[in-house]
Amino acid sequence: MAILLFADHDNAALSEQTAKTLTAATQIGTEVDILIAGKDAAAVAEQASKLAGVRSVLLAEAEALEHRLAEPTAALLLALSGDYDTVLAPATTTGKNVMPRLAALLDVMQISEVIEVVSSDIFKRPIYAGNAIEVVQSLEAKKVLTLRTAGFPAAAEAGTAAPIKAVEAGVGNSDLSRFVENILSKNDRPELSAARIIVSGGRALGSDEKFREVLNPVADKLGAAVGASRAAVDAGFAPNDLQVGQTGKVVAPDLYVACGISGAIQHLAGMKDSKVIVAINTDEEAPIFQVADYGIVGDLFEILPEIERQL
Repeated sequence: MAILLFADHDNAALSEQTAKTLTAATQIGTEVDILIAGKDAAAVAEQASKLAGVRSVLLAEAEALEHRLAEPTAALLLALSGDYDTVLAPATTTGKNVMPRLAALLDVMQISEVIEVVSSDIFKRPIYAGNAIEVVQSLEAKKVLTLRTAGFPAAAEAGTAAPIKAVEAGVGNSDLSRFVENILSKNDRPELSAARIIVSGGRALGSDEKFREVLNPVADKLGAAVGASRAAVDAGFAPNDLQVGQTGKVVAPDLYVACGISGAIQHLAGMKDSKVIVAINTDEEAPIFQVADYGIVGDLFEILPEIERQL
């Protein structure tokens, strides 16, 4: 069974999400090719070729593919899909943008946010904000998937590099959309979706100033990323890119510390797969304690500074 993995990257470095998606791809079949679509992305192709489980790397370079907009990228995937039974991508912003368009062009039903591969045509995915897991069997001739990578380990490096093949970038009509600009927040901390430790804050922190003053020292000591609940983001305590939850980022770190977060269903959907969960809340009935491995009932403004001192 031939599988095409649409890689997530920035034209300079391969995203770890791609290596995690590769792990899922190898559970579906053994003939996995990785597509690097971009501009001046040869270095990314070299990185992809060193991952274990890769049969070959396809490198498609064109001006229209630099930012991997949905229209030209889906046209490229459509042109290549004839040789593959399954096309998949990590459920990142780019994957969620491109893959539904490809599924529509192929006239097949996409299976989104896969969290477990049961067999080559049976997959598990969360529904109802993660409160139920749906088992889906696809009878489509070609399967189009996006993978929620939090539950998959990253593929290791192989001893030998897979061959890299240049492919013609047939991008169709690329005038339907255009790239304007990319505005990114600068952060010296680990990237949230790839961090091993995350310290998250909720509305109980009270202000953006307290959010930084209380959480950041503990995160610094732990070398952790900082996250936030939707309530904290909506209140202006933290930027959108720090939001964890159903409408934010789905994470599965080794350690997740939830500070002043009640544990609404939408937030739990984004972090309940964490290996160890520590919850700090004044309300002993807070739902977060139902998923926490360790719970501290108390004032986070007293507990976090004490944790920092102990560290």
